[in-house]
Amino acid sequence: MANHKSALKRIRSNDKKRLLNRLQHKTTRNSIKKLRDLTKKKDAEKLFPSIISLIDKLAKKNIIHANKASNLKSKLTKHIESL
Repeated sequence: MANHKSALKRIRSNDKKRLLNRLQHKTTRNSIKKLRDLTKKKDAEKLFPSIISLIDKLAKKNIIHANKASNLKSKLTKHIESL
């Protein structure tokens, strides 16, 4: 257990940040799954920009690696083109 006030505060703030990061990451993963389940190209193209935005935000905040974000965007683009 931490002995200093600043260390206790750091534990609290890290916990809040961790929960927020988990929420954002899970939300993005769910929306990616929703996009992959779509069968109509028009619907997928409509949803695509918002998902790209979510992925970019995660990469910017270092929740996911920049290369993983690029890979996800590339695979989603290929998936939409194949519909």
